[in-house]
Amino acid sequence: MPLIERKNMVDLNEKLSLSKQCILLNINRNSFYFSPKGEGSENLSLMELLKKQYHATPFYGYRKITVWFERHGFVVNEKRVRRLMKLVNWQTIYREPRTTIAVKEHKKYPYLLKGLEITQNNQVWATDITYIPMDKGFMYLCAIIDLHSRYVLSWDISNTMTAQWCTGVLQEAIDQHGKPEIFNTDQGSQYTSEVHTKLLNDNNIKISMDGKGRAIDNIFIERLWRSVKYENVYLQAYGSTLELYKGLKEYFRFYNDERFHQSLDYLTPREMYNKIEVA
Repeated sequence: MPLIERKNMVDLNEKLSLSKQCILLNINRNSFYFSPKGEGSENLSLMELLKKQYHATPFYGYRKITVWFERHGFVVNEKRVRRLMKLVNWQTIYREPRTTIAVKEHKKYPYLLKGLEITQNNQVWATDITYIPMDKGFMYLCAIIDLHSRYVLSWDISNTMTAQWCTGVLQEAIDQHGKPEIFNTDQGSQYTSEVHTKLLNDNNIKISMDGKGRAIDNIFIERLWRSVKYENVYLQAYGSTLELYKGLKEYFRFYNDERFHQSLDYLTPREMYNKIEVA
């Protein structure tokens, strides 16, 4: 019989002493009296500080958090900090692995956006791949946005970064929204591959590629990644691919249809994308 069931059989109102009842039921009397000790007031205060600090520095590990506590006047050691971080489920966000891997043999295309004024929808589309951490493992996310409206045209997740996968995301965007004048990417092998550039050339779309070390050239989609992660992914800790897909589907619906942007005069991306420009 499980210990918890045997404990439930002890009757405090029984004439037989508690000690004899424990002997008859083969229960250690000390365990019967034992009550788990809760966290002390200081630890509870430290845990509350950790919860608040996570939103500011989710990339801190236990060593930096230990220093942070010490600078705020607390006497703590790393062992204690690690235990408290575990109790509040602190998931440190590490630097992500590279998603841009160039192949020397592939043709590189010039960057076409320098000095270009983007004034209308479907003038320039941009794409990128980012790393999505999950409760166990990770996935990759690819998305395409219209730079004028910030509208997310298509997206998908995968556990590998193949050219075929990226090309499929592009094909979906073209099928649903027509085609842009210019398509901007980095110089990753997925985008310089023959299968990807062929789709662009077959549709008479100009190919633009960010130069090496010019990550700021794709700033708008980098901002999208930040929004996706801080407003959804880091808050959810998805445990399965299906959960991640459903969660991102709902987030991108929110992003396109409800999340207004100050830079768009407080319109949503869909409102901006569907807006008819009057000359």
